[in-house]
Amino acid sequence: MNFRGGMNEVLRQASRMQRKIEETKEAFKKNTFEVKGANDQVTVVVNGARDVVSIHVAPELYNGDDRTLVFEAIAATINAAMTTASKALDAELEKLTGGAKIPGLY
Repeated sequence: MNFRGGMNEVLRQASRMQRKIEETKEAFKKNTFEVKGANDQVTVVVNGARDVVSIHVAPELYNGDDRTLVFEAIAATINAAMTTASKALDAELEKLTGGAKIPGLY
């Protein structure tokens, strides 16, 4: 299989794609994702870097006696928010690669 421009052109294109991926990841860190859980009693906001920005728990949820339930609800909502952020980044990167999962590029 011959590539137009040879192997050097393929390597240049891969390098450009890697740069675009890194730029996209960096810009993506500024995005925020809000996810609600426990019947909208827990709200978690994470950013594109998958850092927790804020957590809000409705007072009626933590006024009960079962603190374990509150912590489980918070943990589940954080996990859902992280998954949402990860899937959004994956979708953005798939746009750059045309849907190809290229090992080592991202």
